[in-house]
Amino acid sequence: MKTDYASYLKLRQLLDLQESRSDPAEHDELLFIVIHQVYELWFKQVLHELDKIKVDFTGNDLFGALATFKRVRMILKTLVGQLDVLETMTPMSFSAFRDRLDTASGFQSAQFRELEFVLGYKRPEVLRFLDPKWDGYERAARRLEEPSIIDHFYEFLEQRGVELPDSVRSRRGAPAEADESVQRALLRLYEEQPEVTLLLEMMADVDEGLQEWRYRHVKMIERTIGSKRGTGGSPGVEFLKRSLFNPIFPDLWAIRHEM
Repeated sequence: MKTDYASYLKLRQLLDLQESRSDPAEHDELLFIVIHQVYELWFKQVLHELDKIKVDFTGNDLFGALATFKRVRMILKTLVGQLDVLETMTPMSFSAFRDRLDTASGFQSAQFRELEFVLGYKRPEVLRFLDPKWDGYERAARRLEEPSIIDHFYEFLEQRGVELPDSVRSRRGAPAEADESVQRALLRLYEEQPEVTLLLEMMADVDEGLQEWRYRHVKMIERTIGSKRGTGGSPGVEFLKRSLFNPIFPDLWAIRHEM
């Protein structure tokens, strides 16, 4: 049997995955399910792209990393755009089926935790929202321990002539931190290697894009449930606000006033 559009994309299986739990089905529950399933697909794609960027950095492939960061930036714009669709659902519409979520919560997205860890935003405490028996827990825990994209970026910098102190190199696998020696090196690259400047500015674009998504995501939740606890007793809006405006690449922001 030849492969056709439906079989290649496994559309029958895909379109059978949206099952409303309310009875009779609440109209907006389908939208809620579709949006969150699509988010998980985009998270999968972003992780795929970031793994490529790690290889690009280690291989000193400037333009490969630049092109892939650009794709990640466009995906982040799409994630923000999806919130516009989700916000067409009123708080009352959500309340009509919210209890059907039982203990389900976005805090349980193992892929989003993977995404944070890969980017160097490593908070071991967030693993408590994931049951070790759940699918994805082991991947998230592994990402917490392995080198982040920041570590691979440092490898790239060294191949560009940057001498990193042992204090930076020894942090491999640890949460990302700002460092004055890295900042001085970045300023030199801005002055001496204009082709690298394109990459650094695209990295800042991605950083800004993720911060934009976090902000819009928090405001969407605040608009929908206010100060209530999240589903399943998750912390809700106040916990999410703690991650607002925390940059992925802090060194790139720390040098803005010196340019």
